[in-house]
Amino acid sequence: MKLLDFNALSENIEKIADYDLENNNVFGSSYFVYQKGNLTYKKHFGYTGLNKEQEVDDRTIFRLASMTKPITAFAMMVLIDKGLVSLDTKAKDFIPELSKIHVITPEGEDLGEVVSDVTIKHLLTHTSGIVSLKPLSLSEDEKASLKASVNGFLKNGLDFEPFTRAAYSGVAAFNIASVIIETVSGMSYPDFIKKEIFEPLGMVDTAFIPTSEQESRIITMHVKIDGKNAVGKTYPGCIFGDYPWTHPLGGAGLFSSLHDYSAFAKMLLAEGETEDRKELVSKETLRLMKTPLVPQDVMPQNAYSWGLGVRVITNPDYQILPVGTFGWSGAYGPHFWIDPENEVCAVFMKNSQFDGGAGNKSAVRFEQAVFDSFKE
Repeated sequence: MKLLDFNALSENIEKIADYDLENNNVFGSSYFVYQKGNLTYKKHFGYTGLNKEQEVDDRTIFRLASMTKPITAFAMMVLIDKGLVSLDTKAKDFIPELSKIHVITPEGEDLGEVVSDVTIKHLLTHTSGIVSLKPLSLSEDEKASLKASVNGFLKNGLDFEPFTRAAYSGVAAFNIASVIIETVSGMSYPDFIKKEIFEPLGMVDTAFIPTSEQESRIITMHVKIDGKNAVGKTYPGCIFGDYPWTHPLGGAGLFSSLHDYSAFAKMLLAEGETEDRKELVSKETLRLMKTPLVPQDVMPQNAYSWGLGVRVITNPDYQILPVGTFGWSGAYGPHFWIDPENEVCAVFMKNSQFDGGAGNKSAVRFEQAVFDSFKE
């Protein structure tokens, strides 16, 4: 295990944060680094909007987009830990529409009924074939609620036989996972994750529907036009895209703060335990999340594999983060990772429609800044 040098870490992060501000890549951003049970670094930079009226601080709220997925995956692990489902549980047991679904290629060729049933493992590892390759198209009625979306996702069949390939399902597979969680738990999905995750971790600013006070603290969406900062397009009553926040989007619909998501990341680093030693899931179950579950013949030519709702670095060719590191990013730029080898978790927050998603340059610079701060 390597230890981080605080002075080097501070210098490296402030350099990349200043770079993003000076190059109009963000309105503002937040950084958190934690190692061996200690807060190593936390700082906010910039402002929450174009007019620089409010500095980014601990109370600033960010749209998580796909950083919602690890929370949904963890919620499913709560049910797995209770013995109510397993990774091999068939999704059709809860979603009847999957019973006789066909594989219909993106080119429109109907290959007939699936040979292998979609399982919970497939849903959480982007190997289900549910809206992975075809364009995502839902009617306004289908966007209105979690359950209404399912028929919309499945109306065009699967894109491929489950677990014959891996292709990112940005919304659909995790919505179906959320419906399964509702059915098994007997609770609404928002209520379930509030009870099982947010309340034990003190995540008071993480939810699908903001209060009016929380809404006032959501950072303005950033975009870069002709090299200058501008306000990005958002939709009233929506956290992600034009999905209404009354639709608890299991793959992308949460908002959170640096404080809250850091609490979630620290719990993952501690293999399912809160800081006051409460076990949210067993260590054995948590380890499923960070296990590479998609073999190379299904997901070739990558330096990573999928765990449950996270990527897991599997090849030293990744060059920055060590093998075994797991985490994910969101479409608007937030990013986090857990490095078990060095007992580090790190969280980065920004909201921008410029340079977002997996591998966004701001997030990669953050990875490099932390990696370059380890003592020799």
